[in-house]
Amino acid sequence: MTELFSKKNIRFAIAAIFYILVVIWIGNYWLLLGLGIIYDMYITEKVNWTFWKKRNGKNSALIEWIDALIFAVIAVSLINIFLFQNYRIPTPSMEKSLLVGDHLFVSKLAYGPRMPNTPIAFPFTQNTMPLTKGRSWSNLIKWPYKRLVGLGKVKNNDPIVFNFPAGDTVVVEEQTTSYYEIVRRAASDLKMRDSYSGVSLKPDSYYNQKARKEVYDKYTIIYRPVDRRDNYVKRCIGIPGDTVTIKGGVLYVNGKIVPDNGTQQTTYVVGTNGTTINPKAFERLNINRSDQTMISGSAYLLPLTKSNAEALSKFTNVTDVVPFYSQPGEFAPQIFPYSPVLAWNEDNFGPIWIPVKGATVKLDTGNLCLYERIIDVYEKNDLRVDGKTIYINNVPSDSYTFKMNYYWMMGDNRHNSADSRYWGFVPEDHIVGKPKFIWLSLDKEATGLNRIRWSRMFKKAR
Repeated sequence: MTELFSKKNIRFAIAAIFYILVVIWIGNYWLLLGLGIIYDMYITEKVNWTFWKKRNGKNSALIEWIDALIFAVIAVSLINIFLFQNYRIPTPSMEKSLLVGDHLFVSKLAYGPRMPNTPIAFPFTQNTMPLTKGRSWSNLIKWPYKRLVGLGKVKNNDPIVFNFPAGDTVVVEEQTTSYYEIVRRAASDLKMRDSYSGVSLKPDSYYNQKARKEVYDKYTIIYRPVDRRDNYVKRCIGIPGDTVTIKGGVLYVNGKIVPDNGTQQTTYVVGTNGTTINPKAFERLNINRSDQTMISGSAYLLPLTKSNAEALSKFTNVTDVVPFYSQPGEFAPQIFPYSPVLAWNEDNFGPIWIPVKGATVKLDTGNLCLYERIIDVYEKNDLRVDGKTIYINNVPSDSYTFKMNYYWMMGDNRHNSADSRYWGFVPEDHIVGKPKFIWLSLDKEATGLNRIRWSRMFKKAR
């Protein structure tokens, strides 16, 4: 009886119970075979699983450091996959809610962690090696999408970290711009060139195909699986089944106005009497120098919260503070779904319905532009159009049933955010996690200890 309750058996029992619970959570019962390894590690000790060090006897300091490093890499990698991950805000798309330089604690448990699509990868990298800038993952093993049970579901207005949906294909030489935007831009240039030359214009499909070849020949093109695409952070405006509309910069979800959260920014034209605004005034309002654009000797173009706009309007040398919106019907070719028939822009958009898993939508050549990327890319069907007939997997189709849920993401900095208005829906398999709090915040415009924004330390991410 004493031997049954020995330290060795107790440690094995604790490790085995914990391992079994994790296997049940993951749902792959083949992993139970790993109990044999745990049994040997704690009880029989037939195999030296830490082969890099001696089981008995003293190891050198170097071996001890290597052992500690291996343990740390494995432990942190498992924590990053299943529990939480650090994320740094690189762009101002969420200002003033989240600032450039904020380091976020992102919970993977909030919506359930994903099993990695590409489990073989260099530790702590997203897609590129630190020094060589080469690919940091291997395609030797590929796992299908699987999300484990989490603590909750995505809700409206949640800040979300997700993989960039349009980041599947990347131009290595111009990674800050979507490959698809580069192709659209090239196609537009080709069409404009023909127009100026007096050449008879051809169908858009001709210019798109020619542009893809031009980009392929000119640049280095790579493909990234879902879990290796760049991480973005935005606010979830629409969940599956919602209808999103923007009218004159006012956001509606299911016909109801989405209230301004107080930190949301819009671009304003701020006119003055010919004098400049004191830089100290901008500093007091937390308006960064990089955001201050003077468009004439007496006017500024500034991203402002409503409270900052009101504060500036009271300055004695400010004559007017007017929000800068695109006009209804003014077609913006960079705005999803890039259709001149719909003629949407960033301030006048929709209505657009967010697809739900299992829901069926009627299809025709008029609305296919909304869902073609979902059908063709995200849900991996063979999609083609011949005249007015839509073929899905070589079958004529006038409807489609969605296999995943989708979401609509937007930045709080409305006029300085590449979001769903530019590249469409975010599939559920791209959701990474939910930012919980800011554990560090660094101001790139400050120096020394002033770079640390102490007031933002451990502030909840909202």
